[in-house]
Amino acid sequence: MSVQTSEAPPRGKVPPRPAGTGPSPSGRGGVKGKGGLPYLLLLPALGLTVVFLGWPLVTNGMLSFQNLNMTQLIQHVTEWNGVSNYTDTLTSDTFWRVTLRSVIFTAVNVVAIMVAGTLIGLLLARLGSRMRLLLSVGLVLAWAMPPIAGTTVYQWLFAQRFGVVNWVLAKAGFASMADHNWTSTQLSTFFVISLLIVWMSVPFVAINLYAATTTIPKELYEAAALDGAGSWQGFRHVTFPFLKPFLTVATFLEVIWIFKAFPQVFAINEGGPDRLTETLPVYAFVEGVGNQHYGTGAAISLLTILILLALMSYYLRLALRQEDDDETETSEGGTAR
Repeated sequence: MSVQTSEAPPRGKVPPRPAGTGPSPSGRGGVKGKGGLPYLLLLPALGLTVVFLGWPLVTNGMLSFQNLNMTQLIQHVTEWNGVSNYTDTLTSDTFWRVTLRSVIFTAVNVVAIMVAGTLIGLLLARLGSRMRLLLSVGLVLAWAMPPIAGTTVYQWLFAQRFGVVNWVLAKAGFASMADHNWTSTQLSTFFVISLLIVWMSVPFVAINLYAATTTIPKELYEAAALDGAGSWQGFRHVTFPFLKPFLTVATFLEVIWIFKAFPQVFAINEGGPDRLTETLPVYAFVEGVGNQHYGTGAAISLLTILILLALMSYYLRLALRQEDDDETETSEGGTAR
């Protein structure tokens, strides 16, 4: 019987790879012809985005350079006025007051949502299974409620004559609140709107944060406890580093959602009293549709988008930097293995 032996390759030389095995020089595993497949799969989504988002945006942009009022609509006349709508808007003190009001309104609500959502999410992680299920169901119901339906409920709760809130406060000893009008002043109206928005937005943060806590290895908490770490130190050194990427993304999304919130702000009091609770989306609607200055309304809406992009530029850079750091850590971990 003869035994076949294979000679070891000379030192410093790599034996030739058998044909058809292993990755190709291009790094694609030898599979050819699939370079355009991802783009082909993206075509339906891109097509729908262009039709339902891109085309209205282009139309709105063209409208912002026109002098379009009810007279032009009736006569079917197109009057181009260049950048007059933009110059009139940017030189208006009202626009900048509304912009500052929108930024403050967004900041206050986002902070309240993130704090309350984080606390409730951490509470979900510590509750038993039954209480966690009960609280989760309540959060999902609040989150799933349509904005107009939620606004109607809050209008009933804070109604001047038959509102539940006024009745409870009067029974608690605050007799002056029996017929209090919550939409009579700017601050009280914003309080009701903010309470509604926070109530509808907290479930998203809380449920997703609880899901993020389930990915934290329990061994880290055990090691921290052995090192003498208390609850705050465990949260600071174990929980928070794991939740930081989620909190960044959640803050990013909440800023977008709150800044462009329209149904809650408009339905509570239509931007009143005396247009003191108008935010930029409501201001654009009132100027465009309410006052029939459609070109001006279109210009305000596009400026709103630009302001939102400017506000979100920091979070965009932060998210991209974090993604690059994650890719670097992954590649270094693969190299070390």
